[in-house]
Amino acid sequence: MNVKPRAIDPRVVQIVLLGAFLTLGVLGRDFDLRWQQAALTFAAAIASQAFWLRRLGLADVGYLSAIVTGFGLSILVRADNLWVHPLLAALAISSKFTLRVDGRHVFNPANLGAVLAAWVLPGAWISPGQWGSDLAAGAWFLAMGSLVTGRARRLDAGWCFLAFFMALASLRVLVLGQPPGVIANQATNGALLLFAFFMISDPMTTPLHRHARVGYCALVAAAAFLWQYLLFAPHALVSALFLLSPVVVWLNRRLPAAGYRWRAAGGGDAGSQAGGEGAGSRAGGEGAGSQAGAKQLLESGR
Repeated sequence: MNVKPRAIDPRVVQIVLLGAFLTLGVLGRDFDLRWQQAALTFAAAIASQAFWLRRLGLADVGYLSAIVTGFGLSILVRADNLWVHPLLAALAISSKFTLRVDGRHVFNPANLGAVLAAWVLPGAWISPGQWGSDLAAGAWFLAMGSLVTGRARRLDAGWCFLAFFMALASLRVLVLGQPPGVIANQATNGALLLFAFFMISDPMTTPLHRHARVGYCALVAAAAFLWQYLLFAPHALVSALFLLSPVVVWLNRRLPAAGYRWRAAGGGDAGSQAGGEGAGSRAGGEGAGSQAGAKQLLESGR
């Protein structure tokens, strides 16, 4: 009898890589992050996940997504106190279970936390420039990001966003008569690459249909470009993604497709297109309205 190898959940790979990024940042980039802030971030994320799983009676969901969010907030957010990080973690995780439409959460948790830090909470900020534009680091981000998004079957999202954004940035450089080195500097920007492969490519908050994903990535790229170079406002990437996240709901209804599920606890492919969310994600979803369907959708969510 042939035994099918057990698939590795893409979030496990993502956790390993985000942990490496955070370690690199702390040791090599002198991140202004206290160990107490990181510890409180993970504690709050895991505790919030446990609270909602218990409250909703969900089994076999696990805590991988909470750990991913903890890493994301630790990498992105800086604060001059100890309460901001755990508060953001609790709000980000809670949003997965409360801000839902058609059985899917609307906002990427780390993106929501970053926006709250940048625009709402006092004594908090995000520091996209901390990664710089090192060519070697940029190549590493590309390789590792491609590995994660490829396993999650969302490689198209990261590369489409990069293609559209860099096309607009290159056009601007040509129009302004700037040297070609400016384009290379932007293409190896660590914050841009992390955003492309670890945030906008989140399979739980991107459109389900491939054509819709391409259009959505183009829209986010255009919005981020205008935000940064026309409005000259900070935090263009996270702000554009946050503001346009509700568009995903409309796109999923206009172009329905089978839903995404992380690898089930008992085995199976993380990108399985059968069952669960796919049945309830179409234009209002037949099962999304029922209690059983909603529970199944929550169990498949991030």
